[in-house]
Amino acid sequence: MCGIWALFGSDECLSVQCLSAMKIAHRGPDAFRFENVNGFTNCCFGFHRLAVVDQLYGMQPIRVKKFPYLWLCYNGEIYNFKQLQKQFGFEYQTLVDGEVILHLYNRGGIEQTASMLDGVFAFILLDTANRKVFLARDTYGVRPLFKVLTDDGFLGVCSEAKGLINLKHSTSLCPKVEPFLPGHYEVLDLKPSGKVASVELVKFHSYKDEPLHAACDTVETLPSGSFDLETVKSNIRILFENAVRKRLMAHRRIGCLLSGGLDSSLVAAVLLKLMKEININYPLQTFAIGMENSPDLLAARKVAAHIGSEHHEVIFNSEEGIQAIEEVIFSLETYDITTVRASIGMYLVSKYIRKKTDSVVIFSGEGSDELTQGYIYFHKAPSPEEAAEESERLLKELYLFDVLRADRTTAAHGLELRVPFLDHRFTSYYLSLPAELRIPKNGIEKYLLRQSFEDSNLLPKEILWRPKEAFSDGIASIKKSWFSILQDYIDQQVDDLLLEKAAEKYPFNPPKTKESYYYRQIFEKHYSGRSNWLPHYWMPRWVKATDPSARTLKHYKSATQE
Repeated sequence: MCGIWALFGSDECLSVQCLSAMKIAHRGPDAFRFENVNGFTNCCFGFHRLAVVDQLYGMQPIRVKKFPYLWLCYNGEIYNFKQLQKQFGFEYQTLVDGEVILHLYNRGGIEQTASMLDGVFAFILLDTANRKVFLARDTYGVRPLFKVLTDDGFLGVCSEAKGLINLKHSTSLCPKVEPFLPGHYEVLDLKPSGKVASVELVKFHSYKDEPLHAACDTVETLPSGSFDLETVKSNIRILFENAVRKRLMAHRRIGCLLSGGLDSSLVAAVLLKLMKEININYPLQTFAIGMENSPDLLAARKVAAHIGSEHHEVIFNSEEGIQAIEEVIFSLETYDITTVRASIGMYLVSKYIRKKTDSVVIFSGEGSDELTQGYIYFHKAPSPEEAAEESERLLKELYLFDVLRADRTTAAHGLELRVPFLDHRFTSYYLSLPAELRIPKNGIEKYLLRQSFEDSNLLPKEILWRPKEAFSDGIASIKKSWFSILQDYIDQQVDDLLLEKAAEKYPFNPPKTKESYYYRQIFEKHYSGRSNWLPHYWMPRWVKATDPSARTLKHYKSATQE
């Protein structure tokens, strides 16, 4: 996990512009480099490094002797770089996984490069010999990327929007900053002036399709075309274990977030099992956060005891949570209600990990709810086909919501997130299954996923079959949920009259509650006029919901009410 930043065709002094690059310094606390491009005095790269692999040669932009005309700035992890080296006979000059991007590009161009990468990534590749700039982002947008491109060809690219909003440019007072779409690459011509012109934006991978790199995966070819339940369950276990195994690539200590829900518990249990198998010589640290006696803390304690991890509990009170709201919204770059609520706990636990431990590479359970239909409202889906469509919509928008939350809250404290549920091969297989296999059954969401691990003894039965608990709800007590605590506080901060006139002040995505108004005010303070970064609020479907919390839905039952 790093911070990348680049400018092409800047009219302003680069030494002034580079101050914007410092806005993302938190993403790479280990080192910083600022480098001009030979022959293009108005083009430059900025890089903040979190050293996870190759401590010696990992600085960027990456340049190698074999391709002196290529410059690469990338954020991510490419899990199959050794398999690709073996398959194509690449000769690496460093131990940096991202070096494979240069070799793939030289061998087959940008389309093959993006399609063959098994991992998470956002990158800027400059080819000065052919005067091309390439941008690309992984299938689900696990690694963030933003860009600004003006009419006269000035291009700015950054891991977070905050590194672009204060750039100076002669023809634009407020250049339009927008997220770069996941699963796409863009080709731009580089003119002698250093300005660029966009040539094409191409979608290189759809999450339903088996990825091109599956051909050189470490897992054998799975039985295809058979939807026999036992075969399906076995394939799910094989692919999920493989997803965790490939993500063990790190020279820094590995830890795991553990809420005690199904997703994070499965990740932690499989992770610890595999760490033992490859003889990693330190205990797995697991981290749970909540208020005193919250459901998540109690459940996580059970899981940690069962798997034998070195467990840490971070207990916070309502005052600490409320005090963190503004810095959380600044980090997130969004005002979405449920994203802000859920981010506060994740932000505080990440802060603890950075300050109190030496774990840097952090595993988490993001992506499972979208993939395996884990949200409570899936019980109300009119048909299996509509549930499948909704699952795909959620996956497509992950970069705006849960993936955004997970990246920004961990990156704010210099941690690197790893999310095995969003493994390309695992997700494409799961989505290939018949729609009726994937829906909730017997009143239990994620039924197929739970069933697949039922005989594994990885988790206690009560955890494996624990009902869905939204992260922003599970961290609070049963008596009073986190969203109720927030609303009680905010009710005193926002006047009724302000809310009445909210649609006049904020015509795009107008706030409907005092809570959403409060978040929007803070967002506008830091990112005025950028409300279109959030196309719509996250809300459940098929139910008449006015609040995104699972606890407001009729289906919801807490574990203590069973």
